[in-house]
Amino acid sequence: MRTSLRTSTISRDYLDRLLSSMGEALLITDMNGRIERANAAAGELFGHTEGELVGKLADELILSNDRRRAEGVASRPREGAVLRADGSTISVSYTVANVHNDRNDVVSKVYAAHNIDERKRVEQRIRYLARTDSLTKIANRMQFQHMLQQAIARARRSQQYVAILYLDVDRFKDINDTFGHSAGDTSLEIFARRTLAELGENAHAGRLAGDEFAVLITGFERLDAMQTHLGELAPRLLQAAGKPFQVHGEEIFLTASMGIAIYPRDGDNVIDLIRNADAALYQAKKAGGNCFEWYSADMNTAAVERLMLKSKLRRALERDELRLHYQPKYRLTTGRLEGAEALLRWDLPERGVVLPSDFVPLAEETNLILQLGDWVLNRVCADYRAWQRTVPSPCRVSLNLSLRQLQQRRFLDQVRDTFRAHGVSPTSLELEITESTLMEDPERTVRILDALYGMGLHLAIDDFGTGYSSLSALQQFPINTLKIDQSFVRNVATDRDDAAIVDAIIQMAHSLQLEVVAEGVESEAQLDFLRKHGCDYAQGHLFGETMNADQFCELLISEAEGSGKYRALFA
Repeated sequence: MRTSLRTSTISRDYLDRLLSSMGEALLITDMNGRIERANAAAGELFGHTEGELVGKLADELILSNDRRRAEGVASRPREGAVLRADGSTISVSYTVANVHNDRNDVVSKVYAAHNIDERKRVEQRIRYLARTDSLTKIANRMQFQHMLQQAIARARRSQQYVAILYLDVDRFKDINDTFGHSAGDTSLEIFARRTLAELGENAHAGRLAGDEFAVLITGFERLDAMQTHLGELAPRLLQAAGKPFQVHGEEIFLTASMGIAIYPRDGDNVIDLIRNADAALYQAKKAGGNCFEWYSADMNTAAVERLMLKSKLRRALERDELRLHYQPKYRLTTGRLEGAEALLRWDLPERGVVLPSDFVPLAEETNLILQLGDWVLNRVCADYRAWQRTVPSPCRVSLNLSLRQLQQRRFLDQVRDTFRAHGVSPTSLELEITESTLMEDPERTVRILDALYGMGLHLAIDDFGTGYSSLSALQQFPINTLKIDQSFVRNVATDRDDAAIVDAIIQMAHSLQLEVVAEGVESEAQLDFLRKHGCDYAQGHLFGETMNADQFCELLISEAEGSGKYRALFA
């Protein structure tokens, strides 16, 4: 008996030490789940002493998320919450195992639990980040699309309408380039906050990418009521975005463009609705920005065509589909050929000739405009070098310069290298720059233009009169020539207002020692007006269609021989 008792005592002491040493909270209960023993880890987890736990029901202390209670010899791990003595709860993962006697009857149960509060917080954080944009704290693209999908499903069941407003910050890249990315991030946060402030309870906002946002509107049973609401909300959102704000001591102005599409009228699924709202947004951008457009079916056709053109444009250089044409430029006092403008054309096999107005804006949306600009400069230099072998002094050739090209870090070096590679003097060429390009970043632009002018290049303002600058503002640039936009020349012989504008531009340009070129001259009446008012040069279809390099070389030869084709016009 003493030996048996000693063995029993040793076994019980060993079991106590074993239970106390374990990091997991252990509860040993009778067959009904009432606690008989607990280890120190259980007391710490539950906020009770080991003695206080004895007699309590384990299932009342561990609140399971699983309705099924412990059954079988060993249960799979499950999650729940521990009800502590102070009333607080802790998330736990736990198992329950049944203990059987020799007759396979359940005589007790063992609960093993450990704290997973920290893991739960991490999981919750991960779920939050998966759904939320980290910068603006609104729904990210994935979550917004999920909300839109749910809204469409509800609207389909209840025969309601859903709208998506697709917003894009205008010229956001300028903020990053001018004030830095920190200011750009702050601007996006402010934009999101202002957008949320204008939304009601049936509206949700999301950030789709970069400076692109979207707003989801639900809860309308009538289309006319939704359109009225959107017609009031859209201007409010644009107005709120346009209020100036301070970032790092600098005042920043934001504007945005917006496209609107409505379910089910403009699309019955997430992809179509977002795509069509984006198509409407593109039209708003095309209209100058800071406005909104409603989606219409023809926009989608244009968007598809635009996407296809952009894809084909990437391969145009590889497939040698680009062509360079030349439009002659005549001096009005003598009638002599004294210049030409290089005009880019795209010879698309299945469509024919594509004009720059259709593909240059697409190229400017990507870095393709840089490749096109390099190609044009190299082609002009190569053609000019070829003409020099036949005509000792070909006339000066002008070509257009884009804002993207000016913004390149190595632009000046590339221009120098191109002239050197072809053996062409920079004095042989003239670069045409629009007013908007000049005024984009005047301080930086004037430095680059001064360097180009220093090389010997001539510089011209293209499409003058269509921008927002004045001649006095342009005096800071080393400009040689001013080109009057064809929209003013078109009716100069019949419209008194256009005639007055053209005459004023010519006189003001001459007062600043600038030469003047009139674009789009198509009739002798226009030519007579321009000659009478002292315009220096003219170009346009009156002097024939544009021509390729070989045809222009023939024109140069005939001019050198004194048999110019259009001399009679100046008699």
